[in-house]
Amino acid sequence: MTLTDYQQKAARTINQKLAHPDMIRHGVFGLTSEAGEVAGLYQKTLQGHKFEVDHLIKELGDCLWMIAELCTAYGVDMNMVAEQNLEKLQARYPERFDEWHSMHRRKGDI
Repeated sequence: MTLTDYQQKAARTINQKLAHPDMIRHGVFGLTSEAGEVAGLYQKTLQGHKFEVDHLIKELGDCLWMIAELCTAYGVDMNMVAEQNLEKLQARYPERFDEWHSMHRRKGDI
């Protein structure tokens, strides 16, 4: 499955009653909420809870869904997002990750 396939299938479950600005807000707030749930899994290990990878996978899937909703709201293909991200990282770290390149980014490298 490609990210485009995922995005198209995930769009079936977007709340079609939301106006465009509300769809964007839903995606932004949902992504931060779901990312918080990922962090919560790790936080709970400090309270003695067992870390469960299956739970992590489900929360990461929820993050992915929210990203798909945002991409759909803006008419952006998720494959393009992934490709551009890899191109950015390749330019930033030509060989592999290193601290120097991380600390000394080129102007405009966000």
